[in-house]
Amino acid sequence: MRNSPSPAPASGVAPARSAAPARAVAGKVMLSLVAVFTGVSPYVADWNATHVLNPLWPAHARFHNGQTMAMGTLLALATLYFVWRRRGDADSSLRAAVVLAGLYWVSQAAAILYPGAAYFDPQFDKPGMYVAGLPVQAVIEIAALALIAGGALLARPAPDADAPTTSI
Repeated sequence: MRNSPSPAPASGVAPARSAAPARAVAGKVMLSLVAVFTGVSPYVADWNATHVLNPLWPAHARFHNGQTMAMGTLLALATLYFVWRRRGDADSSLRAAVVLAGLYWVSQAAAILYPGAAYFDPQFDKPGMYVAGLPVQAVIEIAALALIAGGALLARPAPDADAPTTSI
């Protein structure tokens, strides 16, 4: 049995549609924070003597560093678009936002697996670059991916009460 719509109040104005639940907004804010961090942090971390301004880096290494920084910005913008867009299917938008938000951090985590890769060049490998024995990059990756997972769980669209339920 379907619920009938609520009658309009005596003023003749229909009640406003309820805003997104607070948990969904909190999830979107978490995903947005990761997106902004993804777009800004590569410039903060890399526009210095350890990367872009490192005189020991060849031009092609700088090219790829620029590519990585620009990719972070583009992924951030795309994530924000899908987190806050109002058109289309909310579930599909959330999935797109989560995938886009995670790509930068998953690719950074995988980068250490390439031959000759190191978290730090030797002259910058200092004790202060580790947290609980982990390189600071790994800690940031874990935190970003945890925020993405938490944001995704909170931002999930509420199930439609009229939709049939299916089990897998």
